[in-house]
Amino acid sequence: MLGKNKRKNVSIETLVGAASRVSGDLHFTGASHIDGIVNGGVIADSDESSTLSVSENGEIHGNVQVPNVVLNGLVKGDVIANERVELGPTARVIGNVYYNLIEMAIGAEINGKLVHQRDATAPEPENS
Repeated sequence: MLGKNKRKNVSIETLVGAASRVSGDLHFTGASHIDGIVNGGVIADSDESSTLSVSENGEIHGNVQVPNVVLNGLVKGDVIANERVELGPTARVIGNVYYNLIEMAIGAEINGKLVHQRDATAPEPENS
């Protein structure tokens, strides 16, 4: 993607492996990577530089509230990123995307609204 060399290298502190399934909300600080399935929300706790990355095999069935999101997999819920959203060519969002900056590759799908947010106030996710 275009912005890959602009991102800082971050060490991943929370990993959901390909053979893993999480039921319930996942709260983290720092960086998190998802290769498996999360049935619940994914929330970054009080860290404006927190980053979530989701591989092409990763799935989240719930809302995402993280400042920086790099998505190549599936999110069934709203994505709320008050900093940056990067959608790779295999990214799929079934829900609304709230963003400050967004980068989309050809092939990314959004089945919902794109809502630009200049300030850091996150909206309440809509119930699906």
